[in-house]
Amino acid sequence: MTTADTMPLAYPFNDADGLALSETYEQVRDRPGLLRVQMAYGEPAWLATRYADARLVLGDRRFSRAEGLERDEPRQSEGQRDSGILSMDPPDHTRLRTLVAKAFTVHQVEKLRPWVRELTHGLIDELEAAGPPVDLVDRYALPIPVAVICRMLGVPEEDRPKFRTWSDAALSTSSLTAEEFEANREELRAYMAKLIEDHRTTPRDDLMTRLIEARDVGDRLSELELIDLCVGILVAGHETTATQIPNFVLSLLDHPGELERLRAEPALIKSAVEELLRFVPLGSGAGFPRYATEDIEVGGTLVRAGEPVLVAVGAANRDALRFDEPGTLNITRDGNQHLGFGHGVHHCLGAPLARLELQEALIALITRFPKLHVAGDVVWKDQMLVRGPRVMPVGW
Repeated sequence: MTTADTMPLAYPFNDADGLALSETYEQVRDRPGLLRVQMAYGEPAWLATRYADARLVLGDRRFSRAEGLERDEPRQSEGQRDSGILSMDPPDHTRLRTLVAKAFTVHQVEKLRPWVRELTHGLIDELEAAGPPVDLVDRYALPIPVAVICRMLGVPEEDRPKFRTWSDAALSTSSLTAEEFEANREELRAYMAKLIEDHRTTPRDDLMTRLIEARDVGDRLSELELIDLCVGILVAGHETTATQIPNFVLSLLDHPGELERLRAEPALIKSAVEELLRFVPLGSGAGFPRYATEDIEVGGTLVRAGEPVLVAVGAANRDALRFDEPGTLNITRDGNQHLGFGHGVHHCLGAPLARLELQEALIALITRFPKLHVAGDVVWKDQMLVRGPRVMPVGW
């Protein structure tokens, strides 16, 4: 077994301006054991890059997220994040997740599909009317998940510019000081608290009203938990999907054979989205460390109680021990049990919704615009936890 006796490598490895998986991951995966890494802030950590190791760390209850709140958690930004439900362990995590889960079941989400389809086609009509080139991010990728999560949660869509700024800051890695990060979080909390009071006065048929009832009638969560849960749903409910839409478009344009195959067989869209979720490494690096609550062996490394482990999902999704030809985009791949939505108790709650939005957004765009192409310089997000275009001009 390897132990913590080597100097840690600086982390993360991926570049912000692109979607390539760093070659360092390939080298690390071929070596025995876990790797010691050091992020810009926080204590050193182990890094899991292989699929089996990643599933173990994400799924084993002997690894804790809540422990990170008591530690100098490995992170890319100065400010430490209390990530609400994402920083909890069962039973508190289970209690809050149960309150929200019903709204995000496949059955409930599928009811939204006709409306989401209408939304995508309406936005494409607007793109066409504006004429090329247009920014795919601002005019298409962002409005879709923003409109959906605003409708589900009960947030006025005209407030989008406000929470867009707060969301960017919440996911920033190094552009904010700890004080600025804290101030931003309190602004977002204050906004959500005001919205919750408005919903208390005038209840609606939406998720926020149901969560308020769970708070006021059932006493199943505290006021701060209610606020942070709504904040978490708002940020998580749009940011990653808005980033993955242009990421997936770029990946398909880079693989014209697969793109034409999908255009010829639109029924492949579900399979294509799963493969893109596996293939595209969204994160600049691993986040949300898990702390061992006892000594645990992971992939030949003894992780001591109290040590953090980071899980490199993008690397695990390219593990040749789990996927045939892992570096190849294959939209008809079978048995695609990728980790794009995580694994275990923190498996992405909104996965069914994200899948639906990605499916509808992609298929509408590529079938309506058979000559879709990038029509200018892509401006990449930098100093963010997620990678993707901030501006992406397209033509058709």
